[in-house]
Amino acid sequence: MNLIKMFKIANIPNLLTLLRILIIPVIIVLLEIDDVFYRWMALVLYSLACISDFLDGYLARKFELESSFGRFLDPIADKILVVSVIFILISNTVIYGIFIYPALIIVIREILVSGLRDFFAHSRETLLVTNLSKWKTLIQMFSLGFLIVSNNFESQLILYTGFFGLTIASIMTIHTGYIYFKKNLRLFK
Repeated sequence: MNLIKMFKIANIPNLLTLLRILIIPVIIVLLEIDDVFYRWMALVLYSLACISDFLDGYLARKFELESSFGRFLDPIADKILVVSVIFILISNTVIYGIFIYPALIIVIREILVSGLRDFFAHSRETLLVTNLSKWKTLIQMFSLGFLIVSNNFESQLILYTGFFGLTIASIMTIHTGYIYFKKNLRLFK
């Protein structure tokens, strides 16, 4: 059996997406335990979830395994991961003060984009996504990774690196959100 046929039978991209969703509660539990080891474990699982986000899309396109199930579930998995981690980091006062606002911007954008995707799913139109959005996601994911383990260091450098990245990601979120709405405005007509 060749590799492509094996991928099609198992639909590895969808399995990776499901695995990402199943990892999220484990990450949350690990973040709730106030211990250095568990935070590092949370970071490892979070990193695997982020890598699987890239990998499932890549494999789906490369081996022509894109499916309605994957198109539906992949963005949901991404949003659940990001929003869950942000909420837990706020709850544990890792994200605090004025840095709650960049986190809030990211959460609001995730909700708005989900709503738009749902709205346009019924019209069979495809929403256009920009490459800048992919960079925003990458910066956002790295920033949250820094914040996950920021309490493990005596120096505040890791924490402020995470805050800086989160702020940049929120600015990019506003900009890409504007581009997203502008490019997709034709769908409202």
